[in-house]
Amino acid sequence: MDLENIDYYDYKALLKRARSQIPDYVFQKDRFELPPIEILIEGNRTIIRNFRELSKAVNRDEEFFAKYLLKETGSAGNLEGGRLILQRKINPELLKSRINDFLREYVICRECGKPDTKIIKEGRVHLLKCMACGAIRPIRMI
Repeated sequence: MDLENIDYYDYKALLKRARSQIPDYVFQKDRFELPPIEILIEGNRTIIRNFRELSKAVNRDEEFFAKYLLKETGSAGNLEGGRLILQRKINPELLKSRINDFLREYVICRECGKPDTKIIKEGRVHLLKCMACGAIRPIRMI
C-alpha cells in the first residue's frame, strides 16, 4: 500500500462543511412552543377554545388530533369553529397530560427530540419520520 498517494482530509474542515449545509433551525432548542391551552368547562361539557391553534402548532391534522383526545378521554365530542367540544367534564390537568402524551407519541422525534416530524404511510404501516435527523419509527394509528 502506497501511503504517499492517499489523500487525507481534515476532519474538522469536513465537519464544518457538513454542518454549514444543515439549516439553522435544526440546531435551535427553544423554537417549539405550544400555545397556552385554553380549557373551559361549561356544565357537562369541556371545551378547548384554541384547538385549531394547537393543531397548527404541532403540525397535525385537527381531525387526527381530536380523534386521539376523544379516544384517550373516553368522551364523545366534535370540532366546531376551531374549538374541540368534549361531551363530559374532564379535569384540565388530565386533558393537558393527554395532549403531552400525543406530542410524545405523534410529534416529537425520539432520537433527536425535535418536532420536525411528519406521518407517512408505507403499505399498511404508518411511520413517524423526522425531517431533522432522518429517524423513522412505526406508530399505531388511532
